[in-house]
Amino acid sequence: MKKFLSANEAVAHAAVQAGCVVASAYPGTPSTEILENIAKFKDTVRCEWAVNEKVAMETAIGASMAGARSLTAMKHVGLNVAMDPLMTFTFVGPLGGMVVVSADDPGMHSSQNEQDNRNLAKFARALLLEPSDSQEAYDFTVKAFELSERFSVPVILRLTTRTSHSASLVDLGDFHPAPHPLLPYKKDIRRNIPVPMFARGQRVNAQKRTEAMEREANVSEFNKVVAPAEGTAKLGIVTSAVAYQYVREIFPDFPILKLGWTNPLPKALVADFAKKVEKLLVVEELDPFLEDQIRAMGIAVVSHKTELNMLELNADRLQNLRHELLGDVPAAKEPKVAEGLPTRPPVLCAGCGHRGVFYVLHKLGATVTGDIGCYTLGAFPPLDAMDSTICMGASIGNAAGMKKAGLTGRICAVLGDSTFFHSGMTGILSAHYNGTPVTTVVLDNRITGMTGHQDNPGSGKTLDGSPAPVTEIDAIARACGYTKVATVSADDLGELERVLKDAMDGDEGALIIAYAPCRIAAKLTKEGLCEVDPEKCKACGACFKLGCPAITRGEEIAPGRFKMAIDANLCAGCKQCSQVCKFGAIKRVR
Repeated sequence: MKKFLSANEAVAHAAVQAGCVVASAYPGTPSTEILENIAKFKDTVRCEWAVNEKVAMETAIGASMAGARSLTAMKHVGLNVAMDPLMTFTFVGPLGGMVVVSADDPGMHSSQNEQDNRNLAKFARALLLEPSDSQEAYDFTVKAFELSERFSVPVILRLTTRTSHSASLVDLGDFHPAPHPLLPYKKDIRRNIPVPMFARGQRVNAQKRTEAMEREANVSEFNKVVAPAEGTAKLGIVTSAVAYQYVREIFPDFPILKLGWTNPLPKALVADFAKKVEKLLVVEELDPFLEDQIRAMGIAVVSHKTELNMLELNADRLQNLRHELLGDVPAAKEPKVAEGLPTRPPVLCAGCGHRGVFYVLHKLGATVTGDIGCYTLGAFPPLDAMDSTICMGASIGNAAGMKKAGLTGRICAVLGDSTFFHSGMTGILSAHYNGTPVTTVVLDNRITGMTGHQDNPGSGKTLDGSPAPVTEIDAIARACGYTKVATVSADDLGELERVLKDAMDGDEGALIIAYAPCRIAAKLTKEGLCEVDPEKCKACGACFKLGCPAITRGEEIAPGRFKMAIDANLCAGCKQCSQVCKFGAIKRVR
């Protein structure tokens, strides 16, 4: 059976084929599609969105401890959140096979930082596999469950944006989804409760296990030498993951040691390969993870000036490397950018309720600590209403820290509903407990918008579409001790201004829920249509300060001064622009 699959889809099929029983994750690009595709096999795998990556990891650990095969998936920064349980579970060790998918994002296509989670795999003493395409993503995942059980170790499957989202033909073999039989659970406090007296022995066992895994890595079929039909041994290249694809394209005439099992490093295999070539080159994406270890073995590695270990790798950079080292190819041409074209930055969707909140916060001159989500776009002109973004849930602690530091003026933390459930609840509790009067605005659109409209505890549905209890954010705030709690329509600019001004100017903590459904997720993109009366429009430009993509330039009445027009194909009828216009030139017609 063959299918055309992305690596994310291939991992999902492999998990089902390998008999995964429980899968838990928090959505995050580029990993999101893994759980969404596993959920299509809901009769086979118990699959769920957890409120954050730590809980997802702990759920997978619990399933493994019960003897079930389990999987958890997250983007690279999500693994930071989940490292606490992972670090301890590598001491304890799985019973049922457990796979942790870390999808790194070189080049930061949709992330706030760039990190190489191969380092975290080594740090945690986990087994690390790195597929270079969809077929390997499938094969490695199936094998990962077996390796996890054999060595009693969590297996980290590291993808990157290119492998996650690139598709190719995958041979699924005899695909028969069926849960793997549970291994018998037996109470064992020496194994499952790593208090110091037990954990010391587990630390020794972890080292012995690492040595055993390295011996296996040296003979694994995932590590192999790819030699050209006719070539030279003057230069040999060690590489892994998607970097292998670029090496094969630019250096097809040299022997390559392709590593798919990269932690523990198969040192004997690397040393043997190095003996067979005159010079050794290491090509990898992001950190010199392999190169540093190979140099530490006393093996000389070719140095070069071409930058490889920063941002996303591509064929042009490899061509420049070959030009530098061998001089037998020209340097890659610099991409030409047409002059005079306007920039096209991402913007909040037409009708997005977040826009009104940021418009009002800017008007009130607030210092706004932001968070991770669509609403990060509120930082850019013309809204210009966000001062910081660090990580999921950080907005509240950041605002509290500013208050504690003595920063004066209006201060406000903003975050989305899914982010509030992820890690915002602890923030408001800590601020209240410590008597820090922070104003928090939850931009509640009842969906996890940025990663593709996944459900969360406030949406009333689970991952597979089953009904779920709705968690009310205001009830959580009151349970944490807040008395100033209000819900206001995010499209009502006047009421938003009144409520936010009262909250930020007050002397107690406040939680404001600015509610408006995501118009794309709720299919409200054509709920209404606003029009401009050109006779009443004074070309004052106030409406342009909303930054709505439906608002366009109309008639030019003076050099650089335009009347307003509304693109009927984009307008969602939210009426925010009509509230900004002081001349009554905008009205909703449908």
